[in-house]
Amino acid sequence: MKKIVVIPARFGSTRLPGKPLLDLCGKPLIQWVYERARESRLADEILIATDDEQIHDAARSFGAEAVMTSVACTSGTDRVCEAVQGRNAGVVINLQGDEPFIRSDMIDAIFSVIDGERIDMATLCCPLKDHREHEDPNTVKVVLDRAGYALYFSRAPIPYVRDDRRAALYKHVGIYGFSMALLEKFVGMEKGRLEETESLEQLRILENGYKIKVLTTQYDGFGIDTEEDLQRAQKVLSRYIH
Repeated sequence: MKKIVVIPARFGSTRLPGKPLLDLCGKPLIQWVYERARESRLADEILIATDDEQIHDAARSFGAEAVMTSVACTSGTDRVCEAVQGRNAGVVINLQGDEPFIRSDMIDAIFSVIDGERIDMATLCCPLKDHREHEDPNTVKVVLDRAGYALYFSRAPIPYVRDDRRAALYKHVGIYGFSMALLEKFVGMEKGRLEETESLEQLRILENGYKIKVLTTQYDGFGIDTEEDLQRAQKVLSRYIH
C-alpha cells in the first residue's frame, strides 16, 4: 500500500486571501511546500488537493499532480481524504500548504513511526524558544505525556509557566500522518466542542478517545499565517537564493 503526501489548499483565507498563490521570493507559497515534499525518500505520491481552479492550474504549471476536490469539504483533512480515494493508500500525510520550511526528513519520520510502531496517527512538535510565540494564538502549543503522546493542543499559552527553569514548551508543526483506516474514521466524526472552540481539528481525535504520537524535532521554521509571517519568510529565504 502507498505512502502519500497530500497538500490541501484553498483560496479563501480570513487573514491572507489567496494564500497558496502569494509570491514568496519568485514562487507561489504552495510551490515551496511541494518542492520540500518532493525531497521525501519514502513518499510514493505527492498531491495538491484543492477546489480552486487557479490553485489547480498553478500547481500543474510547476509540475505537481493536482486533484480537484469538492467545495463541500469543510476542512483540509476532508480534502485530503477525498483526494486519496482509489489510490491504494496505506499511510497518508496531510502537509499544510503554508509550511515552506518543512524538511523531507520530518515527513519521512512520520511515515516511519506510523509504519514501524503500527500506530494510527502522528505529528510533530519542536521546542518553543521565543516567549512571544508562547503568547501568540497563531502558534499552536502542545503538551505531551511521558510516552510522547499528545495530552492537548491549544492556541493558549500552555502549560502555564510558573518557573522558567522547569519550563518545557513545544509548538506544533503543521503536518499530520494518518493510517488510512483512521483517516476515513476521522472525516466521519462529528466536530467536538473543543475543536470548535480552538479551531483546531486535531482536537477531534483526542475528543474521540484516540491517541496522537508527537515526535519532537529540531525545527526552526514557521508557518505563514499573517502578512508579517510572509515578510519574515521573504527575508529568510532571500538569504539562500541570492
